[in-house]
Amino acid sequence: MKDSPVFIFDLGKVLVDFDYSIAAKKIAARSAKAPEDLHAFLGSSPLLADYECGRLNREQFYQAIRAAIGFRGDLAEFGSHFADIFSEMPGTIALHAELRRRGFKTFIFSNTNDLAIEHVRRNFPFFKNFDGYIFSYEVGAMKPAAKIYEAMEKMCGRSGADLIYLDDRAENIAAGVGRGWRAIVYESPEKTRQTLAALEII
Repeated sequence: MKDSPVFIFDLGKVLVDFDYSIAAKKIAARSAKAPEDLHAFLGSSPLLADYECGRLNREQFYQAIRAAIGFRGDLAEFGSHFADIFSEMPGTIALHAELRRRGFKTFIFSNTNDLAIEHVRRNFPFFKNFDGYIFSYEVGAMKPAAKIYEAMEKMCGRSGADLIYLDDRAENIAAGVGRGWRAIVYESPEKTRQTLAALEII
């Protein structure tokens, strides 16, 4: 299917759901902060952005978090708590499997970190069934920065309307639209199927 479009999937809130409160409860038990404070901290700290942009490596991120919250465990314990926040989104995973059966190439395109990816790769079998992966921590840029979109175009060897992109965040979708991608704000697998049917793709 050389001339068929390729599909670009965001990871979080599209293929896997996540909830930082799960990690916050576990990490709080070994730190100086309350779970509710840690939940807000983990979801919004500039340290997380630095980690997911590749400005901090895993050890540096852990040391910075440990100092900020008084965490008393080692890196292995922190990592296991920090990454264990995900659950599969079966509807989108089934849609992806259908696209694969139809012969479409598919890619993952995510603002994320290596602890999260290791956890998802180890625990969710669907993750291996993609043609390629672009992760912000490897590229050194996060969506919606142009650099990471350029990396995806280079990886899949396609551009413009040849790319069908699913993401839950409007600003990321807008950046794709600006490059001519056919970008769909992800709300549910049912709405996505309706959009793809309207495009006469499935």
